[in-house]
Amino acid sequence: MGDKIGLACIIDDDNMYVNLVKRIVEAKNLCNNLMVFENGMAALDYFEAILNNLDKNKIPEIIFLDLNMPVMDGWEFLEKFTGIKNKLGKVITVYIVSSSINPVDIERAKSIQSVTDYLIKPVTIENLEAIFLNKTA
Repeated sequence: MGDKIGLACIIDDDNMYVNLVKRIVEAKNLCNNLMVFENGMAALDYFEAILNNLDKNKIPEIIFLDLNMPVMDGWEFLEKFTGIKNKLGKVITVYIVSSSINPVDIERAKSIQSVTDYLIKPVTIENLEAIFLNKTA
């Protein structure tokens, strides 16, 4: 096992879910920093701004992405993020975290190359520990 995750990112408008993940991450000391965006557009704006200075400390190693959000949903974010991901110069692991159990959504998500896995809400402490502790490079 390598170093602890430096920065993780949650893109989700569900405050209860976000607060739960924050509490688990903090209680279990799973990463150094956690950033949160309420929709895909806010996250995309952040990543596009990073392209200008490429500070690798500000690029998350893991993204937890919801599918159903206002302004820009997870599908739109993924489409646009895939276009800039390689320019960021860092391996970023993307997990879809959704309440949707629709097999069409699950298959669509898993067919996208930049998506590592599809998790159905609510995520468990065990899910998060496995992701954070096994992700280390």
